[in-house]
Amino acid sequence: MLDKEVISALYVSSLSGENPIEILRRKLSLSSDYLSERIESLVKNSFIEKDKETLSELGRGSIRVVLAGGVFDIIHPGHLHTLRAAKALGNVLVVVIATDKTAQKMKSRIPLHNMELRQDLVSSLSMVDYAILGHEGDIFKTVALVKPDIIALGYDQVHQEKFITDGCRKINVNVSIARLQSPIPDIKSSKIENEYGSSIYRT
Repeated sequence: MLDKEVISALYVSSLSGENPIEILRRKLSLSSDYLSERIESLVKNSFIEKDKETLSELGRGSIRVVLAGGVFDIIHPGHLHTLRAAKALGNVLVVVIATDKTAQKMKSRIPLHNMELRQDLVSSLSMVDYAILGHEGDIFKTVALVKPDIIALGYDQVHQEKFITDGCRKINVNVSIARLQSPIPDIKSSKIENEYGSSIYRT
């Protein structure tokens, strides 16, 4: 189990550029020396390359990466349930945050929080391993970067599964599609905003 955590941290570090030891120390109460020893062991067993920073093909194949996405302008219980369910599908959960232009198109309004704030908000959720800003107008650029094993679609996302599968095939990324359900599908950001108004954010 610990080795999977180490391998997952190296995968995340390949996206974020952060030291994998620092990623692991945030999640696990273990010393840097012990974590370095585990990395050495994984190098010897060919899960990590000799540079101690790059996953081998064996290492990458030993974990399942799940990709989910959305605007996340107002975090509500539906989001939390969906992201927990997405994380349960694999070892690493990467969440794509819609750019401000994309969010405005999707919501037909300017988002309450800019994309950097929304990225920071989602990053703070315990089930999220990494939050990444999306590419404007082309979701497959992000897919090509992340190379997920599974793409998890939320209960309220309108993406067509065939569209995503075909698009991934064109960039040689083999994925499975998971359609997630919510026990409370009537809770949506738009409904919260309508109920409480913009006054909860602006005085």
